[in-house]
Amino acid sequence: MTKTKTVYFGAGWFSDTQNKAYKDAMSALEANPTIDLENSYVPLQNQYKDIRVDEHPEYLHDKEWAQATFNGDLIGIKTSDIMLGVYVPKEEDVGLGMELGYAMSHGKYVLLVIPDELFGESINLMSWGVADNVIKMSELADFDFNKPRFNFYDGAVY
Repeated sequence: MTKTKTVYFGAGWFSDTQNKAYKDAMSALEANPTIDLENSYVPLQNQYKDIRVDEHPEYLHDKEWAQATFNGDLIGIKTSDIMLGVYVPKEEDVGLGMELGYAMSHGKYVLLVIPDELFGESINLMSWGVADNVIKMSELADFDFNKPRFNFYDGAVY
């Protein structure tokens, strides 16, 4: 397998659970032999002027930062091969929801990744609907992004 696919790495980082899922997913992608992580788009690594709002929340009120970061993320989705959404049930991130819908509207393959211990919990109907596949976090390191396939999520929706 070769590193031929890039991903847009959609994930929240607003709670301890989201941060753990973010780190676990990033580690799995680093180990995945089919992902070109170096050329993938990770929003936290592409904030406008390298200003990270998790470290400088005052920029959430800066219109220039907000617009430029938003536009950069849209470009990241459009130029990546695959939309990967790290999804934490009961802690939906509205930004991730928007990114998933935008990716679907641009014909991107949409993969949701859910932490193993949360897999099977109910997820939002709209996130379920845009997903081409939903996998457990433990499957991410070995997922063959060169052969994306459709599959249903085993959990319910709300």
